[in-house]
Amino acid sequence: MKNLGLLNWLSKRKLTDEKVANIFVNTSLEIVEEGWPKIVELLNASPEFEKSPELDPKDYGRFLMIVVSANLSLVPKHFDPGVDRAIIKRCCAKFGRALGVPKEDFAKKVKAFKAFMKKVNHPSTNSVTAMTRAVFYKYHLIESQDEYFRDMNVPNPIIMKVLRDVVTNFYWDWDEIICDNYKVVITQDDVKDANQEEILA
Repeated sequence: MKNLGLLNWLSKRKLTDEKVANIFVNTSLEIVEEGWPKIVELLNASPEFEKSPELDPKDYGRFLMIVVSANLSLVPKHFDPGVDRAIIKRCCAKFGRALGVPKEDFAKKVKAFKAFMKKVNHPSTNSVTAMTRAVFYKYHLIESQDEYFRDMNVPNPIIMKVLRDVVTNFYWDWDEIICDNYKVVITQDDVKDANQEEILA
């Protein structure tokens, strides 16, 4: 998610984990809801499929979890220990409220999706590729491929490339937050949450 211009209104001296979480949650919900129907249109009309996967433009729940899980897994790579956990905790709580599920349940879903993406993406560690493969398997696109790729249970590389180019737009640019103009601090009311240890494990 590059060049969205969402940080221009924020203070250039200091950001809190609360503000970072607000930006990530609100942007993720918006871009997934708007972007998924376009992905569906692309995949349903792809000539590389033997039959149309007939994806539903309203069925973006799994895609949201893929996007959120992949991007949250990058947080520890960009933020100091303690700050990273605070951001993840805030994000899970806010997503939980937005989706009407307990934050603990949302945290468990993030952990499960993260583990799934790591498994289907092995041995690669590229997050965009992991997101792309997760879409293939979570939405059962393998079943719509021709017999060769279907029997091998692997994505068609042509479809993979096209989908990967699109999924790149859902990759969060954490560097935009941690550039020299911004310093992320933990708000005073933050407390340790054991669920976050599970996500980061």
